[in-house]
Amino acid sequence: MKLLDLTNRIIDGCALAVVRAPKERILEIAKGISLGGIDAMEISYTNNDAPEAIDLVHKELGNKVLVGAGTILDSETAKNAIQHGASFLYSPIFDEGVAKLANEYQIPYAAGCTTVTEAVTAMRAGTTFIKMFPYSGIEGPAVIKTIKTPIPWMPILQSGSVNAENINAWLDAGAEVLGIGSALNKGSVEEIAQNAKQIRAAINGWRTNNKQKDIN
Repeated sequence: MKLLDLTNRIIDGCALAVVRAPKERILEIAKGISLGGIDAMEISYTNNDAPEAIDLVHKELGNKVLVGAGTILDSETAKNAIQHGASFLYSPIFDEGVAKLANEYQIPYAAGCTTVTEAVTAMRAGTTFIKMFPYSGIEGPAVIKTIKTPIPWMPILQSGSVNAENINAWLDAGAEVLGIGSALNKGSVEEIAQNAKQIRAAINGWRTNNKQKDIN
C-alpha cells in the first residue's frame, strides 16, 4: 500500500519541484512551493549535502512536502537516499538495481529512458514513472504524444521545459506528472509561492476543462 499511496499522491499533485541548491536554499524553496499548493520536490544528489537537505525539509515541514531524491544513478546512492527518508527516486537513466531497491522499499522510481524499448524494459522491471530524457525536453510535448499513442498506459513524468504557460500542452500530450525547475527555484519564498500558485491554477484549470469535456 505504501507504493500505491505515494504514487497516488504524486499523480494527484501532478507537479513537483526539481531542485539543485544548497540545503538552506532548498528549505526556502520547500516553504515556497508548499505555500503555493505544490507538495512534492526532488532534491538532486548532484549536491553533496542532499542527504542533509532531505533531513532538514523533513524536520521543518514534516509531511507537508513529499521529498524525493534525484540524479540517483546506482543502488548505493538509492539506499543512502532511502535511509534519509526519500519518498521517491528520480533519475536521468534507468538502472535495474535501483528499480529493485525502490520496489523492495515500496517507493516510486522515475527512470530516464532514451528509447521506447528502454522505457518498456524499465516498466517491466517495476519502474513507476518514465522520463523520456532528454528528447522530450528538447522536442516538446509531441514526443510524449507520439509514445502514448501506441502505449497509452505508459506513465510519463515530464521533467524540464515546463512552465505555467505550456502546462496544458504537456498534459494534453499525456504526461501524468510534471517536474518543474527554474520557475520553482528562483526568487524569494513569496515569489516561489506565487509561481507555484500559477502552476497549481493551470493544472486545476486543465483538469476542470477535461472533466467538462468528459461530461459533454
